[in-house]
Amino acid sequence: MSELFDAVDALVSSRSPLPPSAERKRLRQAHGLTLDEVAAALQVRRATVSGWEAGKTEPRPPERDAYARMLKQLAQLYPANTPVPSEDTAVPKTPAVPAVPAPPIAEPAKARTEPADPIPEPVSEDTALHPAAVPHSVAKTRTASRRPPARKAAPVGSPAGGVDARFENGPLAVVDVDADGQVLAYCVGGLVLDVPAKSIPALVEWTLKEAKLGAPKLSGPGKDADPLLVLTESALERYGLPVALTDEERLVGRIPEGHKVIKQLTRADWKLTKRGFGSWARIYRPAQGAERACVQLCIPSWDALDTRHWADAGQLPPADLARLLGTYAARVMTPRGSTAVTGLELMTALHPPTRASEPDADGRRHSEHNPGSLGKDPVDCAPCEAPDGHPLLADLPRFHHRTPAEVLVEEAYDWARPLTDAECLRPHLVGIDVNMAFAAGANGLTAGLGATTHVKNPVFDPKLPGSWLVDLSHVDLSRVKLAKDKWAELDAGLLPSPFTPKGEQPEGPAWYATPTVAYAVELGYDVTPIEAYVRHDNGRYLDGWYNRLRDAYLATMADLGVHADMPSADFLAAMDGYRRRDPQLAIVVSAIKATVKGSIGKLRERPRGEGWKPGQPWRALARPTWRPDIRAAVISRTRINMHRKIVKHAAFTGQYPVAVLSNCAVYASDWPSPLHFLPYRDGKPLPGGFKLGVNPGLVKWEGTQSVLWGEGVREQFNAPDLNLARYIKDGTVTDADTGE
Repeated sequence: MSELFDAVDALVSSRSPLPPSAERKRLRQAHGLTLDEVAAALQVRRATVSGWEAGKTEPRPPERDAYARMLKQLAQLYPANTPVPSEDTAVPKTPAVPAVPAPPIAEPAKARTEPADPIPEPVSEDTALHPAAVPHSVAKTRTASRRPPARKAAPVGSPAGGVDARFENGPLAVVDVDADGQVLAYCVGGLVLDVPAKSIPALVEWTLKEAKLGAPKLSGPGKDADPLLVLTESALERYGLPVALTDEERLVGRIPEGHKVIKQLTRADWKLTKRGFGSWARIYRPAQGAERACVQLCIPSWDALDTRHWADAGQLPPADLARLLGTYAARVMTPRGSTAVTGLELMTALHPPTRASEPDADGRRHSEHNPGSLGKDPVDCAPCEAPDGHPLLADLPRFHHRTPAEVLVEEAYDWARPLTDAECLRPHLVGIDVNMAFAAGANGLTAGLGATTHVKNPVFDPKLPGSWLVDLSHVDLSRVKLAKDKWAELDAGLLPSPFTPKGEQPEGPAWYATPTVAYAVELGYDVTPIEAYVRHDNGRYLDGWYNRLRDAYLATMADLGVHADMPSADFLAAMDGYRRRDPQLAIVVSAIKATVKGSIGKLRERPRGEGWKPGQPWRALARPTWRPDIRAAVISRTRINMHRKIVKHAAFTGQYPVAVLSNCAVYASDWPSPLHFLPYRDGKPLPGGFKLGVNPGLVKWEGTQSVLWGEGVREQFNAPDLNLARYIKDGTVTDADTGE
């Protein structure tokens, strides 16, 4: 009978009631317990307790009963209404890269009108340590009722200490109208300026002469960043601009040429670029010598800040928006348009097309090509690199479908396969995602800078960027080279081919970028190109671009509590809910990532209406940065980087992915966390394989679903090869692709 009682007791303890996950964390913190202390008492891992508190996993016997007992005792000591400190109050660790401080939101000060009610102090010490991290609700109240005393812009020539006197008020300002009708410019660091301008032309003049806005150039021969003004809805109304565009205006992306504000600018001798007065308008006068006279406008209510990348930034109070955009400007560059446009402008800012020559016999300097740049004139791509409709293909029949032997197709992975019987018996599908994958693919890449050279029957050179027509169908993934004199036997049927986006084995000659062909050689196979378009003028054009975006990403993640070189378990815990720690800085992270992907895509920008017809040139072709070959090389290298990790993982563990989408891979696993199934050798991550961490090229946990979910979704949609990596994050099956 006692055995029956023991069995009943065990059954009851296996269902010991537990409070909600948030309450578990509150009770632990109320008693001053750390995750490590609880984990040690229950003889489990720190990450296990963190998972219980996050609601991702539930404790099992015998730990469940002990855990429930602890929480019950704590609940008696600390009822639900007991205030407790937050673990987020801990001072963040020093980031592994030099972090640019996020511009802080203004501290409370007396308003110019009657004093308002006191602002409640933030409940978390985190906001006291970091004024920039004021919660949205507090910041909104502070902005509406209290702000720093407004002051006139400093007179031209005022000393600025160690700051560039020309730009002492920062790179940008958010222009708003307060309840008293006063026009104010909210700058970074909490500074608020009075704006005397009564019209858009006067606002431009004030910005250039008095506001002291802008940013120094990023490269020696480059140009200083033009000041950016962000106009709120109230500012638009004040200056005679529509709060929103009509459907027709939205379609063409600008207000009509006959609008009264454009007429005002014309009378004042100001000009607009060919794109007109749109959500990212540039207002300028032709440069006089080295002096530029240009102001950029950003109009959020005209959809300047794409919600896919900037979330609700356009709805933030002016001070918060200035802080958010100021952080991005300080770490990346002053926005020049969409994140894609800004990323492309960053490439040019770091490698300006021209520089000043050495003095000639008369002591004069002239403009000359800047080595390492793409120059000031566009170059033609190779015919195989040209997208459909390009002028180089004008002679092709209208509906001709080009074969792999006619067109270069280097795209990200979209591959999946059915689960094996053994994988179906495992409980979990775990997704891992490569951080900043396309940035990592650009790091150290040798890119073509100038025009192509067409060669027949070339000898392949892995150091020479270009496009190669070669047959790689003989590469057998069942036997690949891992290192010098070290080969591995693999199940090729469970692997995607590294040579095609869909993971299919090539069937004959096809065009590939240099990194793809080099990987075939790395795997141990000979290659014999038939022809190639190569670029002898080349260099590591994207290195500076990568370094700046990497540093921006790591510094912002460090501000959010996720640091480089964290132990794997600590990294996973830090990534859990990092966006909630400071939603505004989380938007900056999204914008940085979008800058990477968008600018790589814009290297092969397609026609955007404007009456374009196939065979005719389109506007983007006139840019030196229209370089489909560089885009192909980055994507090729990114896909190869992913395949190399997959192969290393398979050779060491015998585990193969069931789906790969761009930079996300899904594995069937006995454990719900990547911490358990990623291999370690001698306590260290597998060299060349997947490693958890925040740095570009390392991986984070994307999501976990059950194998039953995966099989159910495929059966529901009658799609045995449905790419589960697209939906692994939260299990919701939609047509939307977030790009994550």
